[in-house]
Amino acid sequence: MGRHGWDSWARRWRLTALLGVGVAALALVVTLISTLPGNGASTRGTTRDGGTVHGTPATPPEVTRPDVGWGFTHTQYSADEGSSAATARVEGALSRTALPQNQHIMGWGAGNPEPAKGRYDFTEMDRRIDFMRASGATPVVTLCCAPDWMKGGRAGTDATDWSQSALETAPTPDHYKDFAALAATVARRYPDVRHFIVWNEFKGFWNDSRARWDYEGYTELYNLVYGALKQVDDKIMVGGPYLVMDSVDPRQKQDASTTLRGAWGAMDQRVLDAFAYWNQHKAGADFVVVDGSSYTKDDDLLPDEFAATDKFTAVSAWVRRQTRDLPLWWAEYYVEPADGNDNRKGWTEDHRVAVQAAGMIAMVSGGASSGFYWNPEERKGTGCAGCLWTPTDTPGGGRALPMYDLVSRFGKEFPPGTTPRTVPIARDDVPNVRVLAGDKVVLVVNTLNRPISAQVDGKRFDMRAYEVKWLQR
Repeated sequence: MGRHGWDSWARRWRLTALLGVGVAALALVVTLISTLPGNGASTRGTTRDGGTVHGTPATPPEVTRPDVGWGFTHTQYSADEGSSAATARVEGALSRTALPQNQHIMGWGAGNPEPAKGRYDFTEMDRRIDFMRASGATPVVTLCCAPDWMKGGRAGTDATDWSQSALETAPTPDHYKDFAALAATVARRYPDVRHFIVWNEFKGFWNDSRARWDYEGYTELYNLVYGALKQVDDKIMVGGPYLVMDSVDPRQKQDASTTLRGAWGAMDQRVLDAFAYWNQHKAGADFVVVDGSSYTKDDDLLPDEFAATDKFTAVSAWVRRQTRDLPLWWAEYYVEPADGNDNRKGWTEDHRVAVQAAGMIAMVSGGASSGFYWNPEERKGTGCAGCLWTPTDTPGGGRALPMYDLVSRFGKEFPPGTTPRTVPIARDDVPNVRVLAGDKVVLVVNTLNRPISAQVDGKRFDMRAYEVKWLQR
């Protein structure tokens, strides 16, 4: 998932006792230990001024919209590091499109922000925020994950457990207020960040004994964070619950919704129950956040990879109804099942981009106004399936890839507030194309792995296999 996620090479410091090296060395150790928090936890490299404003914040707009449009999430590797020529190339491209960018506070490229209570290290988070500022982004911060000492682990800069199970552990209830205080510290440090997502995918909030989500615990955490952020600045926008909208085979009975279903599957009723509880008991929300895939929990694309994206439309419309039309964000969305290593490399890039475009069309059709593509950038190499740009490890890297062209153009042509328009499609083309029209453009996707001749919005044109075409109106 991310650097400072599952990788064993994450930064670690260890305080080593020095024996038999003289009085001066012993005095140094005693002095160091006296500055540490309880149990001698190391605080090397940390500061107490985590809430001090970092760098030169961008000037936020006077009126902040609750929806930000279509952008991407930084993951383990991103263009904040690498060859200066390559990182500048990405920065320049992003500056021309101003895509919104999302970053988590711990994991996925960011280190432990508070290794010990009241001691902060935002080194990597600062670098990501600096990149967002330099590339003209609307910055978004996801408040996940939590330092070890908030979830039953050890405190200290040398004690962070970056295993997947540890990272995906939620704070214990007695530390919910500590996590809310950390969220407020982040907001004070980056005053130009006006959009915050609370937690990620209910990680650590599964109740084994009840075989359901611990939605009470999540909502308690959410409400504390919501209040803490609003105290920092009431113009800050806050959203949740970032639930994974899982679906199951439509023939399944157990845990399957009897109301929210289609050819693509049936929603997991336990997810809908969790959403309903949060929606009823939340302290407030400026926007609502979900994520999910077009395929079922068994990785089935029903009835096929393009028709499966109808799930995004159905779920989006359902969420909007439940929240009385709060702006809807998809924090993550997936259309290609992953392998055992969470890689999605089984399709050609044309195929991948076409299904991705169909998924984005489906989300907008259901009422979504914002979404973040999970950018699977690799550290090095020449190929990068599904990436927005080539790896930035060499001067020739950082070049835009087909997925970047799609996401950036989609964000430009269908910003928040766009009203989808109905356009005529030739009857024999209806099964073969996916279409989204605005006032000025029409996006057309060929869902077939062969060339076709299509007629949309009164225009006749040829399309290559899996081609994504933009028409001017």
